[in-house]
Amino acid sequence: MKKTLAVSLTAMFLACTGPALAAENSQQSKMTVCNKEAGDRKGDERKAFMKSCLSAKKMTQQEKMTACNKEAGAKKGDDRKAFMKSCLSS
Repeated sequence: MKKTLAVSLTAMFLACTGPALAAENSQQSKMTVCNKEAGDRKGDERKAFMKSCLSAKKMTQQEKMTACNKEAGAKKGDDRKAFMKSCLSS
């Protein structure tokens, strides 16, 4: 009985903390990416960059496709395909 209760409580705890842990991992990933992009910036410039980078809303795949299509402009064939692949993967 005690073992069943312990297992049940553990399962409930994990179910409640799962979404919080996922959000934390997402924020950590974002912080890592923003730190890399910040490069050699220092002081107030770095603070401003990090603030805008961390608060930036991630584009949906559809929004990204629209933006990349605009950027691709009049490119055709293999040039367009290579550009779109690069743009959509960034």
